[in-house]
Amino acid sequence: MDEFSFIRSIAPSAYQQSSIIKGIGDDAAVFRPSGQDVVTAVDTMVDGVHFSLETMKPYHIGYRALAANISDLAAMGSVPAFYLVSVVVPPEWNSTGLEELYRGMKDLAAQYRMDVIGGDTVSGSELSVSITVIGYVDKDKGRYRSDARAGDVVFVTGTLGDSRAGLECLLKGSTVNDEEKTFLIHRHQMPEPRASFAQALAGVERLALNDISDGMANEANEIAEASEVDIHLEKEQIPFTPTVKEFFSDYYDEWMLAGGEDFELMGTVSAEEWPEVIKAADRVGLKVSKVGIVKEKQKDNPMVYLHEQGTKRVVTKTGYTHLTKKGE
Repeated sequence: MDEFSFIRSIAPSAYQQSSIIKGIGDDAAVFRPSGQDVVTAVDTMVDGVHFSLETMKPYHIGYRALAANISDLAAMGSVPAFYLVSVVVPPEWNSTGLEELYRGMKDLAAQYRMDVIGGDTVSGSELSVSITVIGYVDKDKGRYRSDARAGDVVFVTGTLGDSRAGLECLLKGSTVNDEEKTFLIHRHQMPEPRASFAQALAGVERLALNDISDGMANEANEIAEASEVDIHLEKEQIPFTPTVKEFFSDYYDEWMLAGGEDFELMGTVSAEEWPEVIKAADRVGLKVSKVGIVKEKQKDNPMVYLHEQGTKRVVTKTGYTHLTKKGE
C-alpha cells in the first residue's frame, strides 16, 4: 500500500467533533473552538526506549501511545478532541503492522470521540510513533501543577505499580495466576487514561493535577516544585493491587513509587472540596485514595516525604528515598 492509499484508508468518513472545518486531505487541518481554551500535548515513543516489540503487538503500541497523550490532556482537565500521528516505519514492517498500529489508536480514540486530523509516515531504521493531541477546557479552568496549597489533600486514582508488574510478567514470566497475570499485562499494554474522571472534576474550584507516567515519586516532586510546597505521603495509604505485593514483594515498594506508566492521576485539592473528588470518582466508577497532605515548605527547596511506621523519608524524583535526621 503506497502512502496516499494509506492516508485514504485512515481518513474518517465522518468527523465526530463539530468544531472541525477541514480534516485529512489538505496541507493542514482547520478547526474552530467555541469560546474554550485549547490544550495541546505531544509525545514520542521509540522502539527499544519506550516500548519493545517483544512485549507489545503493533495494536498495543498504537493504543498505548495515544493513551499516554490522552493522559496528559486529562492532567490538564481537558476534553480530548483531535490527534495527529507521525510514524517512522522500519523496512521490515509491512502494511498490516502499520494498519494494526493505527487500529489501536482508532479504538481508543473512539471511546473519547476523538478525530484523527493529520500526520505523516516516513521510512527509517527504528519504529517511532509521535502523537500530538488537542483538547478543550473551559476558559481559565485548566488544571496546573502549580495550584497545590498548604492544607490540601493529596490523592491518586486507581492502583500503582500494575504496569511495571505487567511488564515483568511479559519479560520474565511469573507464578501469578492466569487471571491476575492477564489483568497486569492489560494494565501495561492497554492503560486507561483518566480523562472521564478529569472531566467529572470540572465543578471543583481548584485542583493541582499530574498524570503518573514517570512514577508517583516524580509526579509528587513536580507538583511540590511548581507550587513551592512540601508534600507528605503516607505509605500505608498508597493503593496497590494485592497480587503485586504478593508475587513481587522484593520490588513492589519501588514500583509503587517509581514504576511509572500506570497513567493514573495524582492531585491535590482543598480539604473542603475533597468530598467532591470522591463523588466525581464514584460517578465514573473509579477508585480514588487519599495518600497524604500538603504543607508549607520548611526548607529552601520544596520536598516530598514518605511516612511509614513513625519514620519519615525524603522522596526524590527517581523514587530513591533516604531517612531524614531525627526531628526534621
